[in-house]
Amino acid sequence: MDGYTPAMRESIKKVEATRPARLRETWPMMTPAEKQEILQRFHPDYKPEGMRALKVGPGKGMRTPHELADLLEAHSLLRQEELDLENIDYDTDVLIIGAGGAGSAAALLARQEGAKVLMVTKLRHGDANTMMAQGGIQAADKATDSPTHHYLDVMGGGHFTNDPDLVEALVRDAPEVIAWLEGLGCMFDKEPDGTLITIHGGGTSRMRMHSARDYSGAEIMRTLRDEVRSYPEDITVIEFAPAVELIMDDRGQVAGAVLLNLETGEHCVVRAKATIIATGGSGRLHYQDFATTNHYGATADGVVLAYRVGADVSFLDTMQYHPTGAAHPTQIVGLLVTEKVRGLGAQVCNIDGNQFVYPRETRDVEASAIIRECVEREKGVVTPSGFTGTWLDSPMIDLIHGPGTIQKELPAMVRQFARFGVDIIRDPMLIYPTLHYQNGGVTLKPDGSTSVPNLFGAGEISGGVHGRNRLMGNSLLEVTVYGRRAGRAAGRRAREVTLGTLTLSHVERWEKEIAEAGIETDVSSPLILPDYTRHGR
Repeated sequence: MDGYTPAMRESIKKVEATRPARLRETWPMMTPAEKQEILQRFHPDYKPEGMRALKVGPGKGMRTPHELADLLEAHSLLRQEELDLENIDYDTDVLIIGAGGAGSAAALLARQEGAKVLMVTKLRHGDANTMMAQGGIQAADKATDSPTHHYLDVMGGGHFTNDPDLVEALVRDAPEVIAWLEGLGCMFDKEPDGTLITIHGGGTSRMRMHSARDYSGAEIMRTLRDEVRSYPEDITVIEFAPAVELIMDDRGQVAGAVLLNLETGEHCVVRAKATIIATGGSGRLHYQDFATTNHYGATADGVVLAYRVGADVSFLDTMQYHPTGAAHPTQIVGLLVTEKVRGLGAQVCNIDGNQFVYPRETRDVEASAIIRECVEREKGVVTPSGFTGTWLDSPMIDLIHGPGTIQKELPAMVRQFARFGVDIIRDPMLIYPTLHYQNGGVTLKPDGSTSVPNLFGAGEISGGVHGRNRLMGNSLLEVTVYGRRAGRAAGRRAREVTLGTLTLSHVERWEKEIAEAGIETDVSSPLILPDYTRHGR
């Protein structure tokens, strides 16, 4: 079975013909002015028609994609429900909403603080973007590197718009996080003598990317999930039970959440002294009709819940479109093609086999260059299903590092493409930018706390640490650093807080606010699960 058409094969011959020259020559990086120009013209975040200003809530006046604005300005799922909040189904010290890497790390640190933990999730424990992350996790733990270098790379990658305090916490904790994960049993790639292997990622000035082949997120998620499940007496996990509304008390504190049992349709009440939102991103909203790398439950639930209780938000107008999502075969369109492929030396080429961008530009710049090549220059390769993409010349990796490198370093990617007749050891992959990450969200302090008492956050729901663009390997790092920080802070908070009378009065206030703003909508949120029947995807 050959996964490529005759026309695509003709283009691949041109890619093969340019390899000798591309192996000898180094494509220059763009100047700062060139980067800004290409972002302004081609990056989806800069398209004014793709966003609108919010009319209500703590982010009133902020621009955000229409798809997210629809949910932030929506009705509560509980607006016509009458719940008895005195009938408490679960009473706990720390409630964690979300069971990916951030939620699991938070649970472990909250437990260390002596807290009883309840973790709830809409799908299964580990069904999260953490599981799907491939390339690696950054940490400056080599003699040739330092947290200072890491800090400067993160700030530069975010166009110096990041929250400096959040970035400092991220890079300072990074070496400790790697040691912690390894101590829990995470199997990072190592040299024969046990030295941790590190490679470059886009926008990094040092080789600090730690990985577990090309399933780094799965290995980290496996490690954290197994550790959480080792403490059933302290950490209770409830699956298929998303939170649909936070509960407040009469003192203005978050005091738990209302859950929806997806199997029975019933609601249940959780009272908690501290609550952590760790529900992940929003790729399944398919901003501006982009395909996505995200798991099925990534529908911005946490941001919606925090927004309705008045939590401050930031960077709601910036998303990350990963430059290398699969554009062919059709069955895997949008699938993440890890940046590790480019980190190992693969180059991006157009239909004529010509390289047109440095392969390790920051993700937003790399994605913009690919969009320009396909849209403005019309040098993309068109697939039988109508998608357009450019080549990612993966066979160069074995030419650079020796035969067998692709199979050794990218086994999951080799298998994924081989299922559909594409051999990435022999042939390049066809790629196009795919919606990958939510750079903005709930504003956090370095300990994971929010502007609302007793409410904490961790992971992709946050806004500020990445600024306007995230570097590769800082998502798995953010998940663990801020999961640990939020868990520790929430566990300590639970020892000192006294809750008042539980109430959902904020829902009534919210409904009044959207009515006064003149918003007419039939949308209720959180979305919980995407509706592909309606949108035809």
